[in-house]
Order: sequence, then C-alpha cells, then structure tokens
Amino acid sequence: MGKEIEGVNKKISGETKLRVRYAETDKMGVVYHSNFLIWFEVGRVELLRQCGFDYREMEKKDNCHLPVVDLKIRYKAPAQYDDEIVVRTDLKRMSASLLHFSYEVFRESDRTLLATGETMHIVVDSKLVRTSLPEKYMKAFRDLTFHDPTFCDPTKNS
Repeated sequence: MGKEIEGVNKKISGETKLRVRYAETDKMGVVYHSNFLIWFEVGRVELLRQCGFDYREMEKKDNCHLPVVDLKIRYKAPAQYDDEIVVRTDLKRMSASLLHFSYEVFRESDRTLLATGETMHIVVDSKLVRTSLPEKYMKAFRDLTFHDPTFCDPTKNS
C-alpha cells in the first residue's frame, strides 16, 4: 500500500495510494471535504506501519494513544470519483509527548495537488492522561532520522 520510508532531509516520510470510492463523493462526483481527514489518518497509520510500528499494538501493549489535538487543512483542487490519489505523510517534528505530521494529497495521474494539511497529536494513556512516548518508539524515530537533535528531542514535552 505504501512506499519505503525515506530518510530524506532527516524526515520520516511515506506515501499511500488510495482510490476515491463512490461513497466518498457528493451528487456532483466530488469528494466530500471531510474524507480528506480520513485519508490523513490512513497516511499516518501507514507511515507508522512502514516505520515498523503497529498502532493497535501501541495501544494494547504499550498503553500509548495519539489523539489529534490540532488540525489544519487547505483544499487546492477537487478529487473526484475513481481518482487514484496519493497521500504523502511526513513526521515533521516530535518530542516526548507530541507528534506533528504534515500531509499532501495528490491526484496520481497528473500529480495535481489536491490538499495540504497538518495534525498535532499528544501522547496519552488509556485514561487520557498525557504521558511520554515509550523509549522504544523514540529510539526508532531517532534512528530513522539519523539522530537529528532538532527533529526528535525526548527531553521536551511540548
């Protein structure tokens, strides 16, 4: 579903391809705006999977949850029924209890940029108490970003 993770420019990036389903469109065949948020989630979960993490296991075994606390999206062009789209997801920055992702959604056929966005996530436990990302994930992210100290600082909590 996605491509290999690239350590380009000390970022963690991945791409996920999707096809616009009829149920995601309105009467005119244009994708309803909230579906882009779902596609961001698909890109984010696939990026974590490509990094070797299973989000379900993060929740169950490590009691680590990543709720969205901030969201930005800018629509550039419409997506339509049966378009093949690419969701490019970058983990821009992180600290011990915060992850910041950015997204670009393109139409595959002509590489038209359809939308851009960002999400911020805090790390919480199952009781919704803010906590730190387990060290095994911090270490993996540091390894994937070539130990760039500006990207991943485990001593910062925001």
